[in-house]
Amino acid sequence: MIASLDGTITQLTSSDVVLEVNGVGYRVHLGPATLAGLSAGQRIKLHTHHLVREDAQALYGFKTTEELAFFELITTVSGVGPKVGLAIVSSRPVADLQLAILQGDDAVLTAVSGVGKRLAGRIVLELREKVDAAGSAAVSDGGGEAEVVAALEALGYSSRESKDAARTAVARLGPQTSLEDRVKEALQALRQ
Repeated sequence: MIASLDGTITQLTSSDVVLEVNGVGYRVHLGPATLAGLSAGQRIKLHTHHLVREDAQALYGFKTTEELAFFELITTVSGVGPKVGLAIVSSRPVADLQLAILQGDDAVLTAVSGVGKRLAGRIVLELREKVDAAGSAAVSDGGGEAEVVAALEALGYSSRESKDAARTAVARLGPQTSLEDRVKEALQALRQ
């Protein structure tokens, strides 16, 4: 698996780049937000998802590990392929997308080309269940933070980011509020 690439852009199109790493050129598909501001000759590092199928291989690149983790999570939803997943991840900051999913705001998703109301509803349903499952599997620490940390880590945030955001959310809302409310508050904290 190719987990990341650090090299020089030799070609740039509206949907991908060719990144030369030690004399080898890798075509990497990028979303519009990642492509913005890039130019040929620029050196960049991308976190990548290496898709291997019977008939093809492709690399999808992201600036951050959070974007990559969310892409990998969202493409587990039936009907969300890599192109739609890339479009979704590129449409807004990851924390905004996660908050929209937790709040059931499918309008944020339907604004993305290729995502209809039905698919948006499926994304909300399936990903909300995964977050709830991660939260309920966590061992409660009495302060209400462990469940929030588990939910954020399931969404692709690092352990440190998750712990800091969970601490902030519990301090603002208290440990007795619902897991969903604490996760929403933590996502708000991550947006700041």
